[in-house]
Formats: sequence, structure tokens, C-alpha cells
Amino acid sequence: MQPIEPMEPVSSDTVPEGGQWVAQVKWDGVRMLTYFDGTHVELYNRKLRPRTLHYPELNPVRTYCAADSVIVDGEVIALGVDGKPDFHQVMKRDGLRRMERVKQVAKGVPIHYMIFDILYLNGEWIHHQPFRERSARLSEVITPNEHVQLVSSHDDAAALFQVVKSHGMEGIVVKQLESQYYLGEKRDVWRKIKNYRDLVAVVGGFTLNDAGVVNALLLGLYDNHGRLVYIGHSGTGKLSHSDWRHLTDVLKPHVTDVRPFVNMPERHRDAFWVAPLLTVKIQYAEWTEGRSLRQPSIQSIVQVPPEDCVFEPGMMRHRPH
Repeated sequence: MQPIEPMEPVSSDTVPEGGQWVAQVKWDGVRMLTYFDGTHVELYNRKLRPRTLHYPELNPVRTYCAADSVIVDGEVIALGVDGKPDFHQVMKRDGLRRMERVKQVAKGVPIHYMIFDILYLNGEWIHHQPFRERSARLSEVITPNEHVQLVSSHDDAAALFQVVKSHGMEGIVVKQLESQYYLGEKRDVWRKIKNYRDLVAVVGGFTLNDAGVVNALLLGLYDNHGRLVYIGHSGTGKLSHSDWRHLTDVLKPHVTDVRPFVNMPERHRDAFWVAPLLTVKIQYAEWTEGRSLRQPSIQSIVQVPPEDCVFEPGMMRHRPH
């Protein structure tokens, strides 16, 4: 089976109403499609990168799937100490490059596969069928276990969003019951409503503490002219002391005299410029009028190509009033 690009929801500021919509929790993890041809199992992420070896818990597909062949779509998550999905934790699994460490890391970071769609079943593509029919097929062939769960659908999207907000979770995805699955496309028949906003930014500089360890990152996004625009700096978030030391080791060899940002950052006197090679996931409150992030917080180091970190249409819509 050749991997396919998954369907994506569009961003929305409002929760759609009406009986033609159902809502699901938006799980904060790593998008993952599982392919089973009857003999072999393969896992691929959103960027079509193989992840079969990263998540051995999902390889015995017959322990949770009754289909002869199947492609399912879902999100791999890891839970934090508070019992909520923790993106930084799941990246400890997804970011592994030495596969001999998978077994060891898996003991400390158990994962859960939250399955929400099925595209291919018993030798037949079913992505063109309505979402309500695909959901029924999914429930027939998937049996939840310790590492695999089915994402439930809810008729009252507004109520689900309030529950998600009260628990400080990422948001919801609202889907039209009659919608098909558009391979590799972003369609408004799926809409994501976020409790908080996030993006992936490029690291273009850093500052050091008195011990010579990185304590803040200068962040940027590329505009439509290919220029890296400074959007703010952050020294807070989920990175541990060892993560900051690791960042120091990673960034220092790439220090440069050339400022990578087209605009001058507000914090530049004590900053070190660095070649734009590293990317991080950032959570933030909103955009300021000056095109910078308000209250940016570092969630994790991610494996996203810097050139993919661009200003998206509508991104600057989230400004203070």
C-alpha cells in the first residue's frame, strides 16, 4: 500500500450548529495512518514519513482490528502527569532516531492511538462514503484495547467544546455526517475549533543564561517572499533543564554573524543569531498589532522542515480587539 496524505480540517472561530454536524475531541498528538494489507502493517505520519518502528504497540493489528485489510486514520497521543494529552511527551517517541531505544523509551512514555476514520476496508476504498457510514464500519472492525481507542462523536458540538475548554484541552473537530474523506485536501466539511492556538516556528536566534545555557528562543515564520519574519521570543513552556542543555549543544555549532530575520527582533543586543534549521511547536494567546505572538510558550522540538513554517491565510486574523 502506498501512503496517502490525510484530509485536514479548516480552522473556524465558531461552532457550527445543526443536525448535519457531529463533534469529536481534537487530540493533541501526532497524526498517524495505519496500513494493513493482510500480512504487513505500516504506519505513516502526516508528512508520509514511516513510523512503524516507533510504535511497536500498534503493529499486532489483528489484536484490535477484525478486517482482512484496512487503512485507518487517527492520532497517536501520550498523556502527561495531569492525565491530559501532552505533545511534548509524544514527541519523545515520535522524534526518536535510534530505534534501538524504542523499547526503553516506550516504558516511560506509553501511547494511545485515537482512531477516528477508516478509508479502506477489505480490499475496497470507502473514503467516498459518508462519514456516518465510515464511522459505522469503523465500529464494526475495531475493538479498543490498552493502546487503541475509538474517538466518539457527539451531537452537541457546543457542549463538547465547553467540556474541552473546562479541561484545558486543545479543541474539537466538527464534521458533516454526509461528508466524504478528501484524500490530501483541506475542506470545510471538517472544521477545527481550538481552545488555544498553536503553530510551528523556526528558531533564528537564542539568548544564554549566566551558565552559558540557552534560556530563550527567537522565533520566526516565512512570508510569501521567502523572508524569515521575527514573530517573538519565548523561554517558557514544557522543556526540561536537560532539554535546554540539549538545545544549547544543538544550536551553538550553527551560530552565525548573519541575522536570519528580515526585521530586527526586539531582543537583539544579547542575542546570538543561528542558521534557521530547528523548528519548535509554540502555543500562544493571540497576535499583537505588530505581527508578533502574545504569550508564546514552547511545547516541543519538532521534526518539521523550516520552509514549511509560513504565514497561513487567516493566521493574522487572531488579533486583540
